[in-house]
Formats: sequence, C-alpha cells, structure tokens
Amino acid sequence: MTGPLIDIRDISVGFTGKSGATLPVLRNIDLKVNAGESIGIVGESGSGKSTLALAAMGYLKRGLRLMEGSVAFQGQDMFARTRTELEQIRGGELALIPQNSGQSLTPTLRIGAQLVEALRLHADVPEAQYSAKAIELLGQVRLPDPAAIMTRFPHELSGGQQQRAAIAMALAGEPTALLLDEPTTGLDVTTQAHILELLRDIARDRGMAMVYVSHDLGAIARVCDRVVVMYAGEVVLEGSTRQVLKTPIHPYARGLLASIPRLSDPRLPVALDGRPPAPGGAGQGCSFVDRCALAQDGCRTSRPDLERLPSGEAVRCFHYQEAHQLSLTGSGAIPASLDGASPSALHLDDLAISYRRPGLFDKVLGRDSAGVPTVNGIEITVAKGETLGLVGESGSGKSTILKAIAGLLPPSGGKITVAGGQALAPEVEHRSPDHLRKIQLIFQNPDDSLNPRQTIAQILEQPLKLYFGLTGDALHQRSADILDRVRLGAHYLDRLPSQLSGGEKQRVAIARAFAAEPDLVLCDEVTSALDVSVQAAVLDLLNDLKATQGTTYVFVSHDLAVVRALSDRVAVLYQGRLCELGPSADVYAMPSHPYTEVLLGAVLEPDPDTAPTLSADDVVELSPPAQGCPFQRRCPRKIGRICDTDTPPWQHGTQGHAIKCHHSIADLATAQAEGAAGQRA
Repeated sequence: MTGPLIDIRDISVGFTGKSGATLPVLRNIDLKVNAGESIGIVGESGSGKSTLALAAMGYLKRGLRLMEGSVAFQGQDMFARTRTELEQIRGGELALIPQNSGQSLTPTLRIGAQLVEALRLHADVPEAQYSAKAIELLGQVRLPDPAAIMTRFPHELSGGQQQRAAIAMALAGEPTALLLDEPTTGLDVTTQAHILELLRDIARDRGMAMVYVSHDLGAIARVCDRVVVMYAGEVVLEGSTRQVLKTPIHPYARGLLASIPRLSDPRLPVALDGRPPAPGGAGQGCSFVDRCALAQDGCRTSRPDLERLPSGEAVRCFHYQEAHQLSLTGSGAIPASLDGASPSALHLDDLAISYRRPGLFDKVLGRDSAGVPTVNGIEITVAKGETLGLVGESGSGKSTILKAIAGLLPPSGGKITVAGGQALAPEVEHRSPDHLRKIQLIFQNPDDSLNPRQTIAQILEQPLKLYFGLTGDALHQRSADILDRVRLGAHYLDRLPSQLSGGEKQRVAIARAFAAEPDLVLCDEVTSALDVSVQAAVLDLLNDLKATQGTTYVFVSHDLAVVRALSDRVAVLYQGRLCELGPSADVYAMPSHPYTEVLLGAVLEPDPDTAPTLSADDVVELSPPAQGCPFQRRCPRKIGRICDTDTPPWQHGTQGHAIKCHHSIADLATAQAEGAAGQRA
C-alpha cells in the first residue's frame, strides 16, 4: 500500500468528569507510522502514551470516547470497523504487547496451549508444525528450556518469563505493525537487550512497523528511528532519536533525561519539580508552564502550537531556542550512608527455598522430595538503615528471597532473624502484629496488591486504622499527606485503581507500605512501572526515609543504574546462588564476577551511539548444573574442568567485597582491564 501504515489524524480523546464537562486525555494528536519504521512514545505516567497506542488499534478504555479525529490502519478507519473485523486484525496484522503480561495470558491454560491458539488464529503455519513453531518462538525470546515452559501455567513463571511469553504470542501472527506498551518492564538487562535486538532484526527483515511506548529511554535509543515526547495529553516534541536524546529542544525532554540514573554516576537523579496537570486542568496556556525553568508571563495565557522546524523536528514551546541552557544530567546528592556501627536489622542464615513440597507419600516414607532448592546457601546480614540491592536475571531468586522474608514462602532450610536476633516465623499467619507492621513488601505488579473494588482512600486507610487507630479528619489528612509524598494529590483518594495509570498504581502501592511506618521495606521492582521523573522522586523519598527514620531496604531491581543510585551494598544472584557481594562502588567497578560483568555490559544507555555488549551464543538456563560453578555454561572467562566439578570458593577483596569464583579478584581485574583496552583500541 502507499501512504503510512498507521495514520492518526488530529484525534482528541476524553471522558466526562463529575461536573458533566468533557475532560481531554489526548488533545489534537497527529502521528504517522510507515512500514518498517519504529517510533518511540515517551512521557510521564498519565501523559496519554498508552491511550494513544491503544487508539491506534481502534480501542479505548471504558469511560473514554473519541471526541474528534480519525485513526486508520492500512487506509481503513479503525473506529468504523465492526467487532468481527477488529478481532481478525488484532493479534494478527496488528499485535499488542501489553505492559502487564498477566492481562494477555490466560491463567488456566498452559503456555503451550496459548501459543498454539495464537498460531491457529493468526499464523499461516500447518497444524502439524504448531508445537515446533511455539517452541521456536519461546526460544527466540530467550526462555530457558522452551519445551518445559510449554507445559507450565503462567503462575509457574516469574514476571519476566511471563512477559517473554506474551512477546512470543504477539510475534506468533507475524504482525505488520506491533504496538508495544512497556514491553520490557519486567525483564532483566541481558534478556531486555537480546529481545530488543530480536525486535530490531524482525522489524528490519519483515518490514514490520513498531510503536514503542516506554519510560525506558535506553530501550527507546536502541530500537527507535523517531521519538515522540508527550506531556499532559499532547505532543510537545518530535524528532529523530538522535535529535531528541542528544540535543532535545524542549525543556520537558531535557528534564526527563536529567531524571535518569546513570551507571557512571553514583548520585541520585533529580526529579522534575511539581506534577503534570490533571485532565482538563492545563488551562489556556502552555501545559508545562508550572514546571518550566524558561516560563514567562506569556506562557500562561497562550498555548504554543506544534511548530515544524527545518531540521525535521516539531516542538511545542515559545522558548525552545533557549532550551540548551538547561542541563541534560542531574546533580543529585550522594545517597545517605551508614556510620559503620549500625546493628543488624536482618540476617539470612544459610537460607534455602524450594517451590517443590513433599507429598503425602513422601512424608509417610520419610523421603525428601524437594530436590535441588531454587535458592540455596544465602548468607547475608543487612544493617539497620542499610539498602541492600539484589540483582540478577529473571529467575535468579531475587523475588523468591523477598517472599521468604515476608513470610509468603516458607524456607526449606536455614532461618531468618530480625533486629535483636528475633527469629521470624516462617509463615506470615504465625507472625506477631508488630512483625507484620515492621516488615512491608511492595510488589512488582501493583495489580496483585490493590483491591480493584476499593478506592485509594480505602486502600490507604487500612494500615492507618489497623496499626495507629486513626479515624475521621486525622485519617483523611494522613492519607492525603502520604499520597503527596509519592507525588500524587488528594484528588486521587476517591479514584479506583482501574482509573489510574500503571505508574500511578505503583505509587499507591508504595504509599500503602509506608503508611505502616515500617522498619524494613522489601522492594520488588518498585520503580519498574514508573516514569523516569517519578522514579527519581521515589528514589529520593526512599533515601530521605532512610536518612530520617533509619528505614532498612532490600531492593530488588533489574535496573542496575537504579540499584547503584540507591544501594549501599549489592548482592548478585545467579540461579539462586550468591556469586558476588560488596559495596556498590566496588561491585560496579573492576573487578567484578564474570556474571556481573555480563550484566553490566548489557545495560542500555539513553544514547543512540552507545550499544550494549552482548554475546551471540549466550544462552539462558532453567536451573543450575548439579555440581561446579552455577555460571559455568555461560561464563566468558571459564578456566576449564575445575569450573565443571568444583564449587568455587569465596575470593575476598577490600571493604567486604567478595566474589565466588575460581579466578582471583586480581586476575579478573587484569582480564577486564585488558578487555577494556582492547575495545578502546
């Protein structure tokens, strides 16, 4: 066909507010996507990114309506098509990878059955080849042992593994256009980097168009040709990826880049001041005026047009020529540190965790059917007021350890103690009310922890009533104060979770955890669904609570730059085994364990000129080998047979930094230095 594959013309989308007025969510958006082109859409939560992507499929969430404009796919109006016609297009020619993989996977069907169904409905594949093709797709998205994954239900996979299965399903129909709504949010750095390479290759080979919605500007830099920056429901900047990420000419885009933590910078990133306006609250002037360092009086009374420049960029700003005055990097403070004499807040003593439980006959016969533990031999002490970062690929046991600490998954060996040497009951229902209050877990997916039938006020009031007995005005005011600390206003109290964006729901989950005034907060990917500015604000909040209240954190994240910005120490896990532990500054510098080296090399920077270091023959594993080093089959620095047969010893450096490896720390430092010198040459 001639013309754009996706043609969005002057669309405005809104909903009816309590006053009866129509409040806009999208305002006069124009977007054209050509075959084979990849376009990134970025902006803070609530800016309208996901609404725009869903509108490209002819779909609007309940309560929203198309106010004006049109959306065409392959020249046909999507909002004029019948439901049957849309069902034939969606999942086939036009596929979506949603932010929450749980929304696209049927919990009662095995992964293999769901992939076969997608192939039957949308792919030109003979029925006899369905199973082989499904296994091939699972292998492409780097799922370990695809044949075994085919037999599992979604709940038997980690969040990252579920997301990869959802990506495989979207690719099954060989779509002409692929809409991606935060598709790599739950993925570890190596898997993310490899999958982005896969998507780039598929788009190039098939001529597939991609519309990529993401908070992750590193991912955008890697796969997109053009970038659209949205704010308060409108486009404020559009240009090539290089133009937008290297020399952005809108103050908002520059603020977003300054909010990103960097591997090379140990400081906390700096969040944008203020919050975006609520729908319908932008006023007559520039929607960004209240947060803009370049704002003048005229910006409050007149709305700037989207101006097309000779450079090919489009910008909505009266003062874009002065934007270069604003820094592209943050200048935040160094995170609060320990005094070195803090007592223990948490101790994991030879912790082992297994998902397999002995059956009735095993118990009668006295057999141990647990097999090799999912997590084994974890020995870590966390000091009061310390932030310990847990990093590793999906399936490495990070979230499993948090669940055991929270009492949601009883250990199969070892024990967990808290301040004063008090042993924690293995199961949450046997713990004291004091322990329940003091240990709070924030889940990766807020949909798993927020009651969809309760308002935000009701959700926040539960811990405040239970632990502090607050009622009436004091209860309401405390709820509003907690929301304000996570950059949400009191006007959110009457909303339901379904009325919030993914990032907003995550902030509510964080607010509820802190409402209990805990001593220990277990953070499971708590910033993965947040845009970079809110993420920076949340990191600053966590750091402030640590400094003022002595809060202790165990912080799980796939984002290694975020971990560096917040953590005092880092523990690196592979297949449920510790392979490195030490101060953040030492772990992120040479020398590091070969596995840590692989992780750091795969980090995506928000720079189109910086590529990750990936090994084409690197393969993921479902479980560790029976003996020897857990990382032996993937290690780029494998010595020989000793790695296959002998458990590696701890190699100790300075300041408590240690790696579990047959190489000495000195040998690895030399090898990495030589490798870095070779790359520069």
